This record gives sequence, C-alpha cells and structure tokens, in this order.
Amino acid sequence: MQSLPVVVLGFLLGMLHATDADHVIAVSTIVSRQRSVGGAARVGLLWGVGHTFTVFAVGSAIILFNLAVPPRLELAMEFCVALMLMLLGVVTLSRLSRHVRGTVTAALAEGLSEHSHGDRVSGAHLHVHAHGDYVHAHKHGHGAANHGHADTPLSWLDRHLGGLSAYQALRPLSIGIVHGLAGSAAVALLVLAQIREPLWAVAYLLLFGVGTTAGMMLITSMIAVPFVRSHRLPWLNLVLQVVGGTLSLGLGCYLAWKVGVADGLFIGATQD
Repeated sequence: MQSLPVVVLGFLLGMLHATDADHVIAVSTIVSRQRSVGGAARVGLLWGVGHTFTVFAVGSAIILFNLAVPPRLELAMEFCVALMLMLLGVVTLSRLSRHVRGTVTAALAEGLSEHSHGDRVSGAHLHVHAHGDYVHAHKHGHGAANHGHADTPLSWLDRHLGGLSAYQALRPLSIGIVHGLAGSAAVALLVLAQIREPLWAVAYLLLFGVGTTAGMMLITSMIAVPFVRSHRLPWLNLVLQVVGGTLSLGLGCYLAWKVGVADGLFIGATQD
C-alpha cells in the first residue's frame, strides 16, 4: 500500500500532462471546427483514448519486460509529433484558404445569378454550399433533374460514411496515439523510479491515462468557448482558426529543428 499515494498522484500528473503546449495546439486545430462545447469535449475524450492506449501498451511492456528504449528511438517518436503538428497546421491553413475561395466564389455566383436570365423555365440557378471542408458550386433547381449534387467530389463520402462520426473521430484518436508514443517511454521510466511492484506501476499508467483524458476534455471544452461564440462573427472565427493553424505549423517546425538538429537525431549526437 506504500505505492498507493504515488499511483493516485498519477491522475494529477496526467491532468498536468494534458496541458503540454504541443497537446493543446494540436487539438485546437480540430476544436476550432466544433460548434458546441460538448463536441469539443468528445474531441478531448478521443484524444485521451488514443494517448492512453499507447502510453499503457508501451509503458506496460517496458515495465513488465524490463525493456529499454534507445534515446534515438525516443527522439524519432518526438520528431513524429513535430511532423504531425506541421501537417495539422498545413491542413488547417489550406482548409481556410479553400473556405475563403469558396466565399468569394459564392459572392460572385450570387452576383451572376442576379443578372442571369437563363433557365427561368426550369428554375435552375448556380448554387454554392459546403460539405465539411469543401465548398463547391453547381447548377441547382427545385426539380429532381436540376440538382447537380451527385457530381460533387465528396458525394461518395456523404453516401458511404453517413453522419461521418467514425470518419471525424479518426483525427483526434490518431493525434492521441502519436502523442502517446512520444511520451510513453518517459512516463514508464518515471514509474520505474518510484514504484517497484509491476502491478502498481501498471495501475499508475492507467490512472495517468484517465487523468490525461480528463484534463484534455476540460481543456478542449475551454478552448471551444471562443470558437463556439465566434461562429456568430465569421471573421473572428476565421482569425482564431488562422492563429491555431499558424501556431501548430510554427511549433511543429521548431520541434523538428530542436529534435533533429539541437538534440542530434540527424547529426549523430545521441548515444543509442
């Protein structure tokens, strides 16, 4: 029972771990698209599930089988986090660029429709709308033959993925898995330094994961508030998303330099 206080401490350390800058910035690129605090909390939950899975699996293997993680492998996993942050930043900024172009297209289409005198009998006109990240325009009318929706690039996804719940859940889950891989070795070594009994060490990992998940759910809920409120002010929501994407890309570039050059991943400075 002497290990019980350390195990309970794992929950609090897990909540603290959720506040790491790379964690917060990574999930903010997803939370910025949520229209409710509850949806943002689910993003945090999915991230926590992915993070806990890898921390528990890899950490348990290290503890139970007394494995050692080479320093270069640890750096490689941290470099994966840097790449992921850069990817999230690029994807977010690219999506916003498409959104801006779609908005301009919609404005031009509206102007054209006001001056167009064709297709009056069928009631067809140029129609612009969005499907998630994609904004498109097509000929649209109120008859069955006048709606061109079947030709849109995302129509296949709409038909086959339904409400997209599993499709949308994949991103935060994957981000959590990558973050868990990068942090699992350090967490396991901390456990070995404090807890001698393997079962207590595994229990620590579980509570650490629960604490991390709870902390991330709280963080994502708090992050979501300005984004949810700003949906009534599209320009402010756009600015917030640009900031989130830029921070993700910038932090990813910095971590890639730090891990790859300063810490010696690519210049042979580490000792395996």
